[in-house]
Amino acid sequence: MGWTEERVAELKKLWAEGHSASQIAKRLGSVTRNAVIGKVHRLGLSGRATPSRPVKRPPRLARPKPQAMPRQASSSPAPRQQTALAVRPEPAHTHITEAEANIEPKRLSNGDMVTVLTVKDSMCKWPIGDPADNNFGFCGHAAAEGSPYCAEHARVAFQPAKKRERRAREFDYIQRLAG
Repeated sequence: MGWTEERVAELKKLWAEGHSASQIAKRLGSVTRNAVIGKVHRLGLSGRATPSRPVKRPPRLARPKPQAMPRQASSSPAPRQQTALAVRPEPAHTHITEAEANIEPKRLSNGDMVTVLTVKDSMCKWPIGDPADNNFGFCGHAAAEGSPYCAEHARVAFQPAKKRERRAREFDYIQRLAG
């Protein structure tokens, strides 16, 4: 449907009242929000009586933190309590695995580490160090077939599900002891 004089007059009136382009399009019918915006610009309608206000949504409430499950009495003796200092786990991002500790990153011919700019598809892309540090780089050894990592780092990255689950249970147990 085209822009008749009546529809243009209605558009001008609604625009001056502060309605949004979407609201005007719905009122006029058979016209899109973008068509309304285009017509407003062609007519040079820039000023508004009051700006369109978005619908207020209720504020998001914080999710409740999960409570620790109460321990059930069992016939086996409770695990011995350890001091907090002894059971504090390292943050996940600083945990060094055996595979990482045993692999020295490959250096380029000039002695620099492999970086984002120098890494090739055939190289291991396992990150070494802190990305915010100037000495950050990648492993750089030959990547295993079909993997972004060398064989050693692929073993760390792609662990069987049972091993991951066991590590998660151990971490949860340590957290309960510490907290």
